[in-house]
Amino acid sequence: MSGAVVKPRAMVIRRAVVMPRAVVMRYLETGATFTSISLYFARGDSTVSRIIGEITAIIWDALKDIYMPTSDKNQWKIIAQRFHLLWNLPNCLGALDGKHIRIEKLPNSGSLNFNYKSYHSIVLMACSDADGLFTYIETGFADRNSDGGIFRASAIKHFIEGDNLDLPTALRLPNDDNNYKFPFYFVGDEAFPLLHYLLRPYPQRVFDNTKRIFNYRLSRGRKTVECAFGMMTVKFQVLSTAIRCHDNIKINNIVKSVCILHNHVRKREGLSYRAYEENSNSTHGIIQPQQIQLNAQSSPNTLRNYLTNYFLKPQAI
Repeated sequence: MSGAVVKPRAMVIRRAVVMPRAVVMRYLETGATFTSISLYFARGDSTVSRIIGEITAIIWDALKDIYMPTSDKNQWKIIAQRFHLLWNLPNCLGALDGKHIRIEKLPNSGSLNFNYKSYHSIVLMACSDADGLFTYIETGFADRNSDGGIFRASAIKHFIEGDNLDLPTALRLPNDDNNYKFPFYFVGDEAFPLLHYLLRPYPQRVFDNTKRIFNYRLSRGRKTVECAFGMMTVKFQVLSTAIRCHDNIKINNIVKSVCILHNHVRKREGLSYRAYEENSNSTHGIIQPQQIQLNAQSSPNTLRNYLTNYFLKPQAI
């Protein structure tokens, strides 16, 4: 036994603890196959697969209450203040959008997850705040459905309409001459429905200058979720390749862990967005706003028109 090398017990235990974490982070950061990771760490494919499935679930459970907590009225108001400060969009609570997550074809799934881009995927429905942090995510939707159809079937729509998100009550818009109380709202693209709590852009077939200004202002707030998707994809290359799992639960755990790690990294790095400064050559004030009255029964289209006219006023800059 003179030539044998005996490793200290502490070293063996530490390697056993650190190795699973290193396996998961290498997979999320590079998007490498299970086979290449198993060769790198000298472990079997099934072991790597089991480690990734278990650790990603643990990451989500351990960090979700810290980096994606459930918001109350005060926290929603802070988010709305950030949207107004950074993107000049008052009473906005978040930006909604869906992202295609490429996957390998699931067994016996047929064309259920085959999208219009000609590959298999699932949809991540996410809501972000003004700083590109996810405030709510929901994943696992079949990709043959549109963002609007997925939103109608999502839990967030059920929570909003069931008053389970503790959203703040309607509030007067900043520097508004009228005393109307405007409801807080989320923003989405053309795929989403127009609702009292969800505003979408005007369609281009009815465009004029006033509607173009509204779409511009709305897009400044809506781009936060698209920027969040972009930052997350750059950090975690697993989203740039097909997730090679045949277990839907494991795929969802991978996606959720990536989202919560994005929030973790974003907060640790610091928020880099700065307050928006309006260009002095703005056309605000040239177009005369119309007089629109609001009440508790105002339709979503009336709310959108009122906000459009509000953006035309100099005090809304």
